Amino acid sequence: MNKGIIFFILGRLLIVEGVFLLISAAVSAIYGEQDYIYFLEIALINFIIGGLSWFSARNTERKLGKKEGYIVVGFVWIIFSLFGALPFVLSGAIPSYTDAFFETMSGFTTTGSSILNGIQIDNLHYGIHFWRSITQWIGGMGIIVMALAIFPLLGIGGQQLFVAEVPGPTKDKLHPTIKQTAKSLWGIYILFTAIEVILLYLGGMSFFDAVCHSFTTMATGGYSTKGDSIAYYDSSYIQYVIIIFMFLAGLNFTLSFYALKFKWKKIIQNEEFKFYVFFILIFSGLITIFLVFLHDKEVFKSIRDSLFQVVSLMTTTGFATVDYTMWKGFIVVLAFILMFIGGSAGSTAGGIKVVRILLVIKNIYLELRRTIHPNAVIPIRYNKHSVNQKTINNIMAFITIYVLTFVLGTVVISAFGYDLDTAMGAVAATLGNIGPGIGDVGPASNFGFFPDTAKWFLSFLMLLGRLELFTILVLFSKSFWKA
Repeated sequence: MNKGIIFFILGRLLIVEGVFLLISAAVSAIYGEQDYIYFLEIALINFIIGGLSWFSARNTERKLGKKEGYIVVGFVWIIFSLFGALPFVLSGAIPSYTDAFFETMSGFTTTGSSILNGIQIDNLHYGIHFWRSITQWIGGMGIIVMALAIFPLLGIGGQQLFVAEVPGPTKDKLHPTIKQTAKSLWGIYILFTAIEVILLYLGGMSFFDAVCHSFTTMATGGYSTKGDSIAYYDSSYIQYVIIIFMFLAGLNFTLSFYALKFKWKKIIQNEEFKFYVFFILIFSGLITIFLVFLHDKEVFKSIRDSLFQVVSLMTTTGFATVDYTMWKGFIVVLAFILMFIGGSAGSTAGGIKVVRILLVIKNIYLELRRTIHPNAVIPIRYNKHSVNQKTINNIMAFITIYVLTFVLGTVVISAFGYDLDTAMGAVAATLGNIGPGIGDVGPASNFGFFPDTAKWFLSFLMLLGRLELFTILVLFSKSFWKA
């Protein structure tokens, strides 16, 4: 194992985090807050530790293998969260380090689960709000993908880092090199964020709120500067703008690249895109019908509320305009199912991902056909291309481990004395990087009541879900360290 390259890269990445801390310090200073001092102190710590790590490994061999790639990706998210929690503690916004770490890990992994209640969120300083939001924006497209886009040196072994961090069973390359692909992905990400800022500002949000909400929308993170989330604004315009950008953020960014190149045919023919839209329309339609006929709600408001919550849950953003746990049981069940589906591969969304569910459905259908025609060779096709059995096996293993992790996680949280709804809701929300769940962790609640041990466990589930299980679980394998 080339330990030097691991320290070299992690040192550089710590310096990057320090730069974002400096930006947050500038925001605090602009608004006349004393928190800028804490941001500067922590940025300095990042620069010193990162610089020493980088300098000590400056003469190391510039070779990054798959093992080193998994270690870098796995540890950088933990290190970023360990340092990123300090502004909350030093400023007094979140005095408990455990709570601060939970909040920060939830930020970087774009989970959006918070230990803060509505009043506490409303009383946060501007600099802290900005730091909460920008952690999600950084984590949305990915820490490593960002580094690949700005650091030429990380192009060495970039493939290993890219594969370990980017979500989904397929890793679409927009260009021949990973560095060019990373630049394009971040370019689209920044462009969409900027457009949303303008649209939200035109809709009546303050410029600061527009920036923070755009950061967390495109990251599908869901942190808001308001305790009542998007319901605070009571604006159909703002809600529809956010619906559109949550939809775009939950879409494979490769398709967004094609859209900007006016290659509409590639989008229309994409099977995952069709199923993504299909799931949103079906679930939104069902919930609208139940709201109108069972809750006697006004039709157009029901359409907007159902569409907002379905897109928010499916893209694992976690914004809320209503407390869906107050609706009838059937709707809550639909909401719970959406937490598992997730968005598209290659998006900023969490969950299992639409493409995996689509390929599992195709595999089940073909197994039925193979039962009738046992000697027939019937390949699974996706976007007119055959899918090899290795990919199918990987998907089946992923879903199996995902479900087992959910079950075991539910058992662990239940052991702390919580009811089944709350345990299932907390685990589904953190493992799927969703934010709010069901039970006592619904949209109107928070995770602050859990004991510290449970918070550390749920933080681990956030990381596990963000890096799609294997990247983290492989680090616990003896064979990984012996090889």
